[in-house]
Amino acid sequence: MKLSEKDTAENKEIKPARKKVDWSCSLLAASFVGAFGSSFLYGYNLSVVNAPTPYIKAFYNESWERRHGHPIDLDTLTLLWSVTVSIFAIGGLVGTLMVKMIGKILGRKHTLLVNNGFAISAALLMACSLRAGTFEMLIVGRFIMGVDGGIALSILPMYLNEISPKEIRGSLGQVTAIFICVGVFTGQLLGLPELLGKESTWPYLFGLIVVPAFVQLVSLPFLPESPHYLLFEKHDEAGAVKAFQKFLGKADVSRVIEEVLAESHVQRNIRLVSVLELLRDPFIRWQVVTMVVTMACYQLCGLNAIWFYTNSIFGEAGIPPRNIPYITLSTGGIETLAAIFSGLVIERLGRRPLLIGGFGLMTLFFGILTVTLTLQDHAPWVPYLSIVCVLAVIASFCSGPGGIPFILTGELFQQSQRPAAFIIAGTVNWLSNFIVGLLFPFIQKNLDTYCFLVFAAICFAGALYLYFVLPETKNRTHAEISQAFAKRNKAYPLEEKADSAIANETANRKPEPDSSSTLDNYVKNRVV
Repeated sequence: MKLSEKDTAENKEIKPARKKVDWSCSLLAASFVGAFGSSFLYGYNLSVVNAPTPYIKAFYNESWERRHGHPIDLDTLTLLWSVTVSIFAIGGLVGTLMVKMIGKILGRKHTLLVNNGFAISAALLMACSLRAGTFEMLIVGRFIMGVDGGIALSILPMYLNEISPKEIRGSLGQVTAIFICVGVFTGQLLGLPELLGKESTWPYLFGLIVVPAFVQLVSLPFLPESPHYLLFEKHDEAGAVKAFQKFLGKADVSRVIEEVLAESHVQRNIRLVSVLELLRDPFIRWQVVTMVVTMACYQLCGLNAIWFYTNSIFGEAGIPPRNIPYITLSTGGIETLAAIFSGLVIERLGRRPLLIGGFGLMTLFFGILTVTLTLQDHAPWVPYLSIVCVLAVIASFCSGPGGIPFILTGELFQQSQRPAAFIIAGTVNWLSNFIVGLLFPFIQKNLDTYCFLVFAAICFAGALYLYFVLPETKNRTHAEISQAFAKRNKAYPLEEKADSAIANETANRKPEPDSSSTLDNYVKNRVV
C-alpha cells in the first residue's frame, strides 16, 4: 500500500513536468508551417471556385466564341465547368498514389517542400489563364492543385504523427483539420465582391496560392526531418536523436527512443509494406477496414450536400440574395471554431467519443433538417430552424469526423505500413469525393429534400460501426493499439507480442539518473 502511494506521488510529480516540455517551439512551428502550406491550400481550393463561378463561365464562353466564331452551347459549358470542379479530385487521387514513391526517396519534410512546386506552378497557370485567353490553363491548374492536395493530405498527417509525443498526438494532428477549415473560410472571405470576387480580379484568387507555398518553402528547411523516418528508413541514428531533441525541447530523449524502438522492435533494415501486402495481412485486417470506413464516412456524410443547399435555405429564411454571401461566411467561421474546439479537447475526451458523437449528432440534425425543409412553408420560423440545423451539422462534422480520420490512419499502423495505409486512405478519400460530386445531383433531383436521409443513414452506420469496433487510441503506443484489435483479428504477430512486452518493461522500469541521450548507447545497453 505504501509502495503504491509512493508510486502515485512520483507519477503526479513527473507528469506535469513532462506535459510542460511537450509543446516545443520547433513542434509548433513544424505543425503550423506544414499545415499552412498544405492542408490550408486544400481547404482554400475547395471554396475559392464558388464566388467567381459566373465570371469563369463567361470567360469560357468568350474563349470558345473567339476560337469557333459562335457562343458555347449550354451543355458543353456545363460539362467544362463540371470538369473544372471535379478534376481537382482526380488530381488528388493521382497525388495520393505518388506518395509512397516520393516519400520513400525524399522523406516527409522534403516531400512537403517539393510539393510546393506543384502549388506554385498551378497558381501561375490559373492566374494567367484569363490574360492568355486559354481556359485549358485553368483546368490543368486545378488538376495540378489536386495533385498537391493528394500529396499534402497524406504526407502532412504522417509527418505530424511521427514528430509528436503520444500525449499530444491528437491535438497536433487536429492542426490539419483546423487549417483546412481556415482555408475554406479564407476562400469564402476573399471571394466577396468587395475583395477579389469581381470580374476583373478573380484570377488573383488563384494567384494567392503562391503565398502559403512560398512561406512553407522558406521556413520548413530550418526544421528537422521526421525522426522515425531518419531512424528506420535512413538509419541515421544521430540525426534521429537530434530531431527528437529539437522537437521535444530537451536533451534527454532516451525514454522516447525506448518507446520508438519498442514499437518497431529495432528494425534496422525496415522494408516498406506494399498496398497489396497491407490488404492481405490478417494481423491488421480490422485496422484497414476501420480506416476505410472512417475515411469513406468522412466524404460520404453529406457535408457537400449542405454546401449545395446553404444559399437556398438562407434565401427561404428571408435573407436578401445580396446578403447571402456574407451570411455564408458564418458557416466557415463555425467550421473553424468547431475544429479548434476539437483540437483543444481531443486529448481529454479521446478520438472515439468525438468520432461517434460527431456522426451521431449529424444523424440527428440531418433528420431534423429533412423535417424543417419539408415543412418550411407551414410557419415563418421554420426556415430559421433550418439555418440552425445547417450550422449544427457543420459544427458536428468539424468537432470530430472532420479531422480525426487522418489522425487514426497514422495511429493504427506501424512505421513500415504507414505509407501504404495513407495511400489506401487517400484513395478512398478522393474516390468518395468524386462519387459524391458525380451522384449528388441525381440524388438531389430524385429525392429533393429527402436526400438528407441518405446521409443520415451513412452517418448512423458509421457511428454504429465505430461504437462496436474502434478502441480508444489516445496516449497509446502502436503495440497497445494492435493488442486492442488482436481479439477481433483473431491473430497476433509474434513481433507485436515482443513489442508489447518491451513497452511494458520500459514503462515499469525506473529511469536511471544518468541515462544516455543517444540511440547508440541505448542499443549497446539494451539490445542483444
